[in-house]
Amino acid sequence: MNKFEEDVLKVIAQIGDKYGKEVVNKLDDVYKKLCKLYEANMVKINHSVMEVVCAADLIVKGYEVDAEHKLNEILTCDIYGVKGDGNIIIEIETGFVPPEHALDPNTYLLARVASKIARYSAFAKKFGIGTPPHNIVQVPHVFLKPPRDRTKEEILYIKRICDLYYTKPPVSLEEILNARLYMIYVINVDEVMVSELSPQEYYEFVKQMMRLKNASCGSYEKA
Repeated sequence: MNKFEEDVLKVIAQIGDKYGKEVVNKLDDVYKKLCKLYEANMVKINHSVMEVVCAADLIVKGYEVDAEHKLNEILTCDIYGVKGDGNIIIEIETGFVPPEHALDPNTYLLARVASKIARYSAFAKKFGIGTPPHNIVQVPHVFLKPPRDRTKEEILYIKRICDLYYTKPPVSLEEILNARLYMIYVINVDEVMVSELSPQEYYEFVKQMMRLKNASCGSYEKA
């Protein structure tokens, strides 16, 4: 057994302790698929364990779940769930910035999140972003609004940002206009726990965290 398999199985064991054997059994296909992709050097452990925790949460909520699910010739989503007539897609965002974007990390991450919301939400009734508690997802403000309230200037701005990094194919104005972000899933791997926040709730959560951080820094300065 390689280290990847060992680590994923440790997380699955924690999930079993918390949710029971039935959930573990339903995770078997996800586990096998991720191991196969790891052997092909297509996934990394930090991303994969978050997928497993997120998949378990959806299974508990009654979804049938697949990981690294192919949507079309171009797009493969991280987590795909089906329940009744509805489906859900969750894209994991760890906040990783590749070395080639060391000088433009904020713009790069903003474009990556915007492109995910614009591209993937068209394939699901519910689209969400999963992220660890230590990362702050840059959700473009335009996606906090319903499509009817988005201005032309806001849409064009997101389009310009996305075009800096995504051109094959480019993100379209229509995709940006119609995109919907249903939820932010804060994935705590340590506790194998997922917390759901609406985009507005997440925005307020981040603001509160920044206020607490600034207050803490101020107390250190005084000391």
